[in-house]
Amino acid sequence: MVSRTVLALTFALVLVWIAVPTRALADEGMWLFNNPPREALRSRYGSEVTDAWLEHVQKSAVRFNSGGSGSFVSADGLVMTNHHIGMDTLQKLSTKEKDYVNDGFLARTRDREAKAVDLELNVLMEIVDVTDRVKAAVKSGTPPEEAFKARRAVTAQIEKESQDKTGFRSNVISLYQGGKYHLYRFKRYTDVRLVFAPEQQIAFFGGDPDNFEYPRYNLDVCIFRVYENGQPVKPQHYLKWSKAGPARNELVFVAGHPGRTERLLTAAELETLRDREWPYQLQRLYRREVNLLVFSGRSLENARRAKDELFSVQNNRKRREGNLAGLLDPALWAAKLEAEKKFKEALLKNRSLKSTMKAFDRIAQAQKVRMARLTDHVLLEGGAAFDSVLFEVARTLVRAAQERARPNEQRLEEYSESERPSLELRLFSKRPIYDDLESAKLAHSLAFLAEQLGAGHPLVQKVLAGKSPRARAAELVTGSRLKDVESRRALYDGGAKAIASSGDPMIALARAVDPEARAVRKVFDTQVMEVKRQAYDQIAGAKFALEGPNSYPDATFTLRLTFGVAKGYDENGKEIPFAVPITGLYERASDQKNTPPFDLPLPWVRCQKTLDATIPFNFVATTDTIGGNSGSPVVNRAGELVGLIFDSNLHALVRAFIYTEVRARSIAVHSSAILEALRKVYGADSLAAELTGGK
Repeated sequence: MVSRTVLALTFALVLVWIAVPTRALADEGMWLFNNPPREALRSRYGSEVTDAWLEHVQKSAVRFNSGGSGSFVSADGLVMTNHHIGMDTLQKLSTKEKDYVNDGFLARTRDREAKAVDLELNVLMEIVDVTDRVKAAVKSGTPPEEAFKARRAVTAQIEKESQDKTGFRSNVISLYQGGKYHLYRFKRYTDVRLVFAPEQQIAFFGGDPDNFEYPRYNLDVCIFRVYENGQPVKPQHYLKWSKAGPARNELVFVAGHPGRTERLLTAAELETLRDREWPYQLQRLYRREVNLLVFSGRSLENARRAKDELFSVQNNRKRREGNLAGLLDPALWAAKLEAEKKFKEALLKNRSLKSTMKAFDRIAQAQKVRMARLTDHVLLEGGAAFDSVLFEVARTLVRAAQERARPNEQRLEEYSESERPSLELRLFSKRPIYDDLESAKLAHSLAFLAEQLGAGHPLVQKVLAGKSPRARAAELVTGSRLKDVESRRALYDGGAKAIASSGDPMIALARAVDPEARAVRKVFDTQVMEVKRQAYDQIAGAKFALEGPNSYPDATFTLRLTFGVAKGYDENGKEIPFAVPITGLYERASDQKNTPPFDLPLPWVRCQKTLDATIPFNFVATTDTIGGNSGSPVVNRAGELVGLIFDSNLHALVRAFIYTEVRARSIAVHSSAILEALRKVYGADSLAAELTGGK
């Protein structure tokens, strides 16, 4: 583990943004493409990033709306991401007879590529600063509820105008916790076809024991092809392949979509994350993991059906444990408090910024409101009480009927016109829905509802309708017709009248709980989020006044550029190399007696002697990445692809609220290893040739 002294020092330095004017230190930063770290790259590495380079990398990068990143990697529309990002699609395409998650997939000709049922990819085409227009719509002193409505109205208007004008998906993104607002315009792709995926056992070799560890030996790769009008897309920008990959200490870049960080939050908000929210999340994740493990253990088919969801729960559980461990470190916490104290002292010394002190009090008060209603929000609006795909469909239909009848500016944001295509893609997905898995998950979550609120609570009584959680779940699942896509479409097209007259039990349940769910959402929107948004806006203004505008905002699952070097680290006096060779895979399997999860797929056993032992398999870099970056391309100064991000080590899990490069590393698949596996393990020579520019 990293020493407390080193981490505390790093933490104090990183959080100095709230103390004195400075720029990000070391290789820190999830930078906006319209505000790249030019000065840091120039001073630290003597490197320049041109506008042409930035545009090329930006428009080569791809966002997977299922959660993750990717990139165009060929002139004929190939997109590469991680196996665990593509796993959602693999699971939906699989059947009892054809398990693409377990066995892998390879389309040797284009007519055999398998179309994803509901996958949407986004490419960022343009960024427009709309801060002045958004802030002008919310007058100073406006009560929170009115301010929320005004802000929602103007962002919906901006998005609709942009979508009508350009045809691009258009989203207004809040940055710096409300300090700035940028309009992001995305090119949408929905005809996405699976080309290649290895067996999960090599994509996730070592399983949960090796997750977030290093060295690693994972071929965590999945390749799709994007089509438009029935033909492969010919992207203007795609990443050319580097056969050599990165050298030791070479400067590399990552272009991806980090999900969420909390680096700019106040101590009051981090305290509630540490003491209430993250422990509560972990409690739920532990329960869900056990429930899915029990279900999976009943049969091989059960295990196949639950595999993707179980993987996601286990991954999130381990990541959240690492996040919480960082906040529980006394030295880190003391450094955070000290940094915030110094920032406040700086504010008090500045007459024009002194009033910013009140923003901290407003955030603390908003957090008290949040904590008072946290359980209700998680259970009802968050859906933790109704863990079911069918319930998600029912809620979407019930709310769509109400929201579509309102002006666009007054709708919940997920029902706005800018979000409608994505919503309908998900709603009418032909994904498989299994009654047994749905019933098991729903029964478990209904029991959780009763435990949290008490069996005698009026809402619990209403939801269970005089039955046990298991019996009620079975009744709801087996009685619903929402598994049928045409039934969903009829209810969606029929609007409020069709929803009101529907006898579907899931629709009835969604109708019954929606008023209370909306009520708690309104409290969070107006008394928590809007109050904090205004307060953080004021803090951001003070930060810019002290430091200048050359800083990066917290992650928002939008495209960011990070940089660093391919570099190993020291672990308990042992040097950990930046890259590990393919031979390490076989040594790891042998050391563990080839027992699961360290057993090798048969194709890898057969080809052991034919593989080039000198080729690196996985490597690490100091790049600033987090969840959401999975599938991000690693590129060199020339903009060539040298690797594929798939994880980080345990030391990097604190990056949710702190950057450190002492031992924290991003982990990537080496570009050479991908080609070696395609050619020698899978016989996919034509695919390897396409990736390297051949025919």
